[in-house]
Amino acid sequence: MAVPKSKVSKQRRNKRRSSVWKLSAPNLVPCPKCGELKLPHRICPNCMTYNGRDYSAGAEEAEKSDNKEKA
Repeated sequence: MAVPKSKVSKQRRNKRRSSVWKLSAPNLVPCPKCGELKLPHRICPNCMTYNGRDYSAGAEEAEKSDNKEKA
């Protein structure tokens, strides 16, 4: 049975694990409608479209309902 010869310090343990948890930059893809870079599988913040559908009307309605709730 494998038994550690001595205690591994927190610093040494964390140094060993550090390369595993590196964050990578998010991939950006061009929007097919306007060409602006956006995150994949999300609404384009520039033209408010996703998968050929326009979601700009939904955003305006949501803002109106938020304003009504605050007043």
